[in-house]
Amino acid sequence: MGYIEEQYELYLTDANSVDASLKELFDAHGAPAWMSTSATPVTNGEAQASSEDIVKVTSALKLVEAIRRHGHLEADIYAVGGKDRQATQLTDIKNYGLTEEDLKRIPAEWIWPESPVKLDNALSVVRTLKERYSGTISFEYDHVNNDDERMWLQNKVESAAFQVKLGNEEKKQLLKRLADVEGFENFLAKTFVAQKRFSIEGLDVMVPMLDHLVQSASADKINHIMMGMAHRGRLNVLAHVLGKPYDRIFSEFHHSPNKELVPSEGSTGINYGWTGDVKYHFGARREVGDGEQTSTRVTLSHNPSHLEYVNPVVQGFTRAAQDDRSKPGYAQMDEEEAFGVLIHGDAAFIGEGVVAEGLNMSDLPGYRTGGTLHIIANNLVGFTTNRRDGRSTRYASDLAKGFEIPVIHVNADDPIACLSAISLSYEYRQKFHKDILIDLVGYRRYGHNEIDEPRSTQPKLYKEIDEHLTVANLFEKTLVDEGLVEEGSLSQINEEIEKNLRETFNNMKENETEEADVKDRPGGVERPLDEIETNVELDRLKQLNQDLLKRPEGFNGFKKLEKILKRRSNMLDEGNKVDWGAAEALAFASILEDGTPIRITGQDTERGTFAHRHMVLHDIETDETYSPLHGLDQAKASFDIYNSPLSEAGVIGFEYGYSVQAAESLVIWEAQFGDFANAGQVIFDQFVAAGRAKWGEKSSMVFLLPHGYEGQGPEHSSARLERFLQLAAENNWTVANVTSSAQYFHLLRRQAAISNKEEARPLVVMSPKSLLRNQRVAVEAERFSEGNFQSILRQPGLTKEGKAKEKVKSLLIGSGKLMVEIEDAVEKADQKFEAVDAVRIEQIYPFPDKKLAEILETYPNLEELVWVQEEPQNMGSWYFVEGILHKLLKEGQIHRYVGRPHRASPSVGEPNIHKTEQNRIIQEALQMSKGGKSNEGN
Repeated sequence: MGYIEEQYELYLTDANSVDASLKELFDAHGAPAWMSTSATPVTNGEAQASSEDIVKVTSALKLVEAIRRHGHLEADIYAVGGKDRQATQLTDIKNYGLTEEDLKRIPAEWIWPESPVKLDNALSVVRTLKERYSGTISFEYDHVNNDDERMWLQNKVESAAFQVKLGNEEKKQLLKRLADVEGFENFLAKTFVAQKRFSIEGLDVMVPMLDHLVQSASADKINHIMMGMAHRGRLNVLAHVLGKPYDRIFSEFHHSPNKELVPSEGSTGINYGWTGDVKYHFGARREVGDGEQTSTRVTLSHNPSHLEYVNPVVQGFTRAAQDDRSKPGYAQMDEEEAFGVLIHGDAAFIGEGVVAEGLNMSDLPGYRTGGTLHIIANNLVGFTTNRRDGRSTRYASDLAKGFEIPVIHVNADDPIACLSAISLSYEYRQKFHKDILIDLVGYRRYGHNEIDEPRSTQPKLYKEIDEHLTVANLFEKTLVDEGLVEEGSLSQINEEIEKNLRETFNNMKENETEEADVKDRPGGVERPLDEIETNVELDRLKQLNQDLLKRPEGFNGFKKLEKILKRRSNMLDEGNKVDWGAAEALAFASILEDGTPIRITGQDTERGTFAHRHMVLHDIETDETYSPLHGLDQAKASFDIYNSPLSEAGVIGFEYGYSVQAAESLVIWEAQFGDFANAGQVIFDQFVAAGRAKWGEKSSMVFLLPHGYEGQGPEHSSARLERFLQLAAENNWTVANVTSSAQYFHLLRRQAAISNKEEARPLVVMSPKSLLRNQRVAVEAERFSEGNFQSILRQPGLTKEGKAKEKVKSLLIGSGKLMVEIEDAVEKADQKFEAVDAVRIEQIYPFPDKKLAEILETYPNLEELVWVQEEPQNMGSWYFVEGILHKLLKEGQIHRYVGRPHRASPSVGEPNIHKTEQNRIIQEALQMSKGGKSNEGN
């Protein structure tokens, strides 16, 4: 009422200043009844509208808005299983005190002035809007706060401009495509009985939807479509969208090692590792062109059984494909170069936390990809779990609404509605470069993997499914009704499909065996990296060092910080030493000068968790930022550095995907503390450690995991070194724990040197915390300009020139911070250590056993090898190295362990207890006479 009064007052001032529908109302009836003292006021000779009339109009307006917001609640989006859905009153006209007669009396333009079609009255408006919002396709976009986006979507929906119009021949082609999808699944079911295939049946229309998407992207000359999906429908998508040959798919069911059953890669670009994977985990690539030089490459990512964890990997692929890394500064992103498509499971989308991590990255500077198109392949069941047991929300898609992502619900039994959904989604992504989601509501015709019996757990649902026609049969009926095809047309199409598939299968050269062979590892994987040259001329290093201290004109740096950074100016001079932070900066600068792009991310990576890096400086007056590595005239490639969101699994997956796609780059992820890397354990296990062996997927990504026992408790001590060593085999990665700035410099440069080569492999570094500023890890300039990375080092302090090797009875072997503390203890001790010597293992995997054996030969009277570590005995390196050390022993020699005992928790929580333990380990290792004291430093 207040609104109407306000509008009437404006009308009295200027009749044209109000909405046309209200002007017409006021012209005809004058002021609302409640604004007049007269019981029956008259305007222009006519009785004025009563308050009841105004209430009816207001209620009609509310009803229209309710249909827009809640029309999805009564939409026909369930092919099966929707009969039990609770009815809604939110769009019921009775709920608004209205009747159809009331609505007939209200002019249409009063409640829908922007209607794209001519309507007689409000009842026609309500019916039309219900058709738009409550049919086999429905929409949720009221949660989108951007006015332009929301109004664009509203106009598209209400004008029906989003609807795909197919010609008669196109409809016939669509029927044929649906028959291809169904026929392929039927052939697999009959030919390979009781084998897992995770069929697409019930969501068959997903293939035509993806076809439409690929055609649209190709027409727009988009270079890359990056796709990720779990198992449901994967084989069908591989066959029909990615073009994977039928015979290759059949050969994977055959378990045949016959190479002729596995055609050469060709345009489909399918990679296989040496141990391989099950058929429904593999991805593929396909080039789609229209005869021109440009083409669109469709890439379906390999995917483990950990379902949604492929999401951030695909997002990393996409960003890497969009970034131009050829010039200095931040990589230049082009959103039109590529876009991502993620196909989710309904139970997994709402259930797996990595989904939310990926959605959160969608608009962050370092991670945005200009809009991902999400499709939920909605089965209605997660394995054997019903919706009521699997989520607390109405829809599987509800998580997306928290990120203001528009949602389209569509019935998988209406192919044209589904094509309209994918068309609208693609158009939205291209216009606004934001994520959008399609909830493709179908079912699965058989059990989770065709071996399960779903009728024991979902008897009512599967009774309905058993009686339900397939989408191809339903669409044939539609075309018969339209007079486009004759009854029985689908049967003829199916016979032809069956015949072609059978011929392909019969023409395969069958050579079955129960013992399929495992391929040999690539030669590059076998080759050691010890001989790679990584030194840099001293003059070149000095020039880079000076250029790193340059600042843009007028840049107001933080004075205290600039004073610290300027200390680096003479670090390379004779008599001085280079600390860890400077060594890293020089490594990055020289790698950029060599032309290798760098990308480094982590939760506090710009500054560094321990304030050692400062690769992004802030102007104290303007808050503008500047990276010293962006000002290098010598740089020939981009340098990306971003603070990441508070995420491990999502961000690690993203960076891994980036490193695979941008194989020429040095991609680095730094944990805030190495302990938190375990939140990304699935990515390490399924992708980083095994991706190449399973799928032939190469990555040379670097992981910096701050590690070291300093009394900071269980979650700030251990990067869980033992887990990385447990996963280490077949040269799948390098695991290092280095103790000098030069070693770190050479290790980074070595990793950059193998990028995009057959030797490529990830690098896991147990990086320092307190050691960052320990002068014992700082070294002279010549260590950078000479030599290369050393996998094993003589221990400073104990190993001295002229030391009598024949007197050495005990050789300490260890790695990392503890060995530096032992060095410090030796220097402070007032005793000689003639019977003890030590070496540092800087690269724990691959273990330098040959080099260690050569060192052992120099000690003629050695009695024992002592592995020393600060981690508990059941953690750290001990169980990994124990067998290696045992093989190196000669007759009469033993090997033993010095460190913390077996523990359930990585470390104690009390600093003084930590110091006592640490001192005890050092003294026991050195066989010193005194016991540990809690007040001694370490």
